Amino acid sequence: MASAPAPAKLTVLAGPTAVGKGTVSAYIRQHYPEVWFSVSATTRAPRPGEEDGVHYYFVSDQDFQQMVDRQEMLEWATVHQVNKYGTIRSKVEEQLAAGRPVLLEIDLQGARQVKQAMPEAQLIFLAPPSWDELVRRLIGRGTESEAEQQTRLATAKVELAAEAEFDYTVVNEKVELAAEEIVKLMGVKR
Repeated sequence: MASAPAPAKLTVLAGPTAVGKGTVSAYIRQHYPEVWFSVSATTRAPRPGEEDGVHYYFVSDQDFQQMVDRQEMLEWATVHQVNKYGTIRSKVEEQLAAGRPVLLEIDLQGARQVKQAMPEAQLIFLAPPSWDELVRRLIGRGTESEAEQQTRLATAKVELAAEAEFDYTVVNEKVELAAEEIVKLMGVKR
């Protein structure tokens, strides 16, 4: 009789805007296919090159609210006072039950909700090497207006102040090194 898979670990990766969560996650996705990444639902419009069901599930405000009302979200939040993002609970639970390590790349509010809903989850804070580097990255990516950049930087200050709530901090000085440290904390063997 086959034994059940070992319990998998749920890991949450959060940090301030423009710290490189997406870049680090993309590296992990490419080099560690055994790690399962949740595809979040969002009410924001797709950015160029993003595909529904691949990068996000793009849903209307009404559909998102119905998912919340039916308690289908492990976590959800309104980000930058504009768009809603959330993690579909059943998708995460299915992967954990199958013994697959799960990595959620989410914001601070979501990390707090996951920790409340699943206290066994480990939280990793992705930090910038410095405030100046964070500002440079945000402005350099050129995806937000100047007003939105200012809003995101104000949010980043709040997010940086929450670092102590996390189990671990990984500084994103170099993508490959940050990714490898995160995967090691997840217990993924190479």
